Amino acid sequence: MSPHRPHRPPDEGGFGWDEVDVMAYKQEGEAPFRHVTRQVLFDHPELACQLRYFEVAPGGHTTLERHEHVHAVMVVRGRGRALVGDAVHELALNDLVQVPASTWHQFRAPDDEPLGFLCLVNAERDRPQLPGVSDLAALRSDPERARFIRH
Repeated sequence: MSPHRPHRPPDEGGFGWDEVDVMAYKQEGEAPFRHVTRQVLFDHPELACQLRYFEVAPGGHTTLERHEHVHAVMVVRGRGRALVGDAVHELALNDLVQVPASTWHQFRAPDDEPLGFLCLVNAERDRPQLPGVSDLAALRSDPERARFIRH
């Protein structure tokens, strides 16, 4: 991506940017997820952070995971739901979500539309931690969380 000119979404109204690759969210089999893509919009050493766009297709979900770093998320397309820590939240266009460090989180799109969000994270960050059997049991001890979680 050229640093000296703007990169615009295509005229068709889709969510992609000139010269920004649409990538797989993760490698298949690495962690449980469904129908998610990732685009890295800004990744410059002087920023010390990375701005990414994730799109969760209808009926899809991100991985249930946690990290030692904070996430700053802004919904820019559609609606959905998110588990952040102990609570499941409804998400709508322009909602802001902060995922604190070491907090379990997962994002889901409804069955009838995609959920697209920007995610700002540290450029250097830890790898995701997946829940173990006892973590899943604790998360699923609440009926609302149990209904929400996809794993």
